[in-house]
Amino acid sequence: MNWLYVVGIILFLLGLMVSIALHEIGHLVPAKIFGVKVTQYMVGFGSTAWSRRKGETEYGIKWIPFGGYIRMIGMLPPRPGDEPGKLRSTATGPWQGLIESARDAAQEEVRPGDEDRVFYRKKWWQKVIIMSGGPAMNFVLAFIFFTILLVGIGLPTWAPIVSPDTNTCVIPISEQRTQCKATDKPTPAAQAGMKPGDRMVSFNGERIGSWEDATRLIRSHGPGPVQVGIVRDGKPMTLNVTLIAQDRPNLENPEKIDKNVGFLGVLPTEVMEQQSIGQVIGYMGELTGRVAGSLINLPEKMVGVWHAAFSGEERDPEGPVGVVGAGRMGGEILASDLSTEKKVAIFVNLLAGFNLAIGMFNLIPLLPLDGGHIAGGLWEGIKRGFARIMRRPEPAYVDIAKVLPLTYAIAIVMMIMAGLLVYADLVNPLTLTN
Repeated sequence: MNWLYVVGIILFLLGLMVSIALHEIGHLVPAKIFGVKVTQYMVGFGSTAWSRRKGETEYGIKWIPFGGYIRMIGMLPPRPGDEPGKLRSTATGPWQGLIESARDAAQEEVRPGDEDRVFYRKKWWQKVIIMSGGPAMNFVLAFIFFTILLVGIGLPTWAPIVSPDTNTCVIPISEQRTQCKATDKPTPAAQAGMKPGDRMVSFNGERIGSWEDATRLIRSHGPGPVQVGIVRDGKPMTLNVTLIAQDRPNLENPEKIDKNVGFLGVLPTEVMEQQSIGQVIGYMGELTGRVAGSLINLPEKMVGVWHAAFSGEERDPEGPVGVVGAGRMGGEILASDLSTEKKVAIFVNLLAGFNLAIGMFNLIPLLPLDGGHIAGGLWEGIKRGFARIMRRPEPAYVDIAKVLPLTYAIAIVMMIMAGLLVYADLVNPLTLTN
C-alpha cells in the first residue's frame, strides 16, 4: 500500500472537515448575535462520534464527513391563526399533512420563553445574513487558499530560462526524434555558448519579461545576427547570436506550421511565479465565472457522469467531482513524483476550488440550500418594503413550509446526484492525468 496516497486522502478529508466546520460557524455566529436559539452545531452526518454541550448548544462531530448543520429553533412559522407553541392536528391531503407535520416538529422545539428566539420571527435582513454566513465563509476560505497559492507559492509558468532539456542540435520538425545525430548542425544558441540556467533578459536591446516575449521577438526577427542579453550566475552578459530560419508549429494552433521563422534553439524552464493580490482577485473572478457556468450546465454534466459510470466513457475533466473523487485526487497528488512545491500548490488549489464550488452551490435559490432561505428572506423584505410604501398592514412572515414538497423532491434529487458521483468516483475516477 502507498502510504503517501492514504495520507493524501486523509489530509484532504481533514481540510474538507475544517471547511465544513467553518461554513457552519458562518451560520452559527450571526444566529447567536441576532438571538436565535441554536440547539446543535454538528460537523458531518449520521451517528454522533463525539459531542459536548456548552450552554444551550450541543457541539459535535458525526461519523460521515460529507456535510454539517446547525439546528435553529422555529425555522418554520406556525400555521396561520395559531399562537406560537399551539399545534393543530387536522390536515387535508397528503401534501398538507406533510407540511403540518413539519410545522409540528418545528414548534415542538420552542419552549416557553423562546417565542422571540425563533428564526422565522427575525427581521428579514437578519435571516439573510444568517443564511449567507455559510457561503460567505466558503468564499473567504477560497480567497485565503488562492492567496496562499498565487502570492505565497506562485503559479507554474514558462520562464525565459534555458532548460537542461534543450537540444544542442537542429532537428527538423518533420523528424519525430529528440536525440541528436552526428550529422545534425548545432543550434544558434549552442554556437553562441548559451548554457542551461541562462536567463534571457533582452533581445537586440528590447526587454524580455516572459517566455512569450522571447518567442515573439525571435520568430518575428527571422534569420540573421542579433544580440541576446542574458544573466548567468547573477552576472549580466551579452551574446552575439546568428538566428537561422526554421519551420515551427504555430503558437495558437500547433497543427499549423509557420514557415521560415527565426530560430534560436532553446526550451524554457517551468518555474513557480508569485502573483499579486490583484491577480488573486482576477484569478478567483475568472474561476467563479467558470464555476457558475458549470452549475448552469450541471444537469447536462450529470448525464456525462452517468455515462462515465455505467458505459465506461471518459470522465469530463471539467465535469463535477464528488468528495470521494476529490479525496482520491488528494491521495494521487501526495503520491505523485512531483516536487514538494508543486504538490502543495495543487493540493491548496484543490481545497480552494472545492470551497468556491461549495459556496456557489449553496447560493442556488432552492431549498434546502442556503440560497432558498436567502431568497425567502429577500422576498419578505420586498413585501414589507412595498407594504410600507403603500401604507398597508405589515404582511405575514414568508412561509417556506408551503414549498416543503418541492424541497423534499430537490433533496431526493441531490442525494441521487451525490450517490451517482460517489459511484462514478469509485469506478471511473478523475485523475491528475485527465
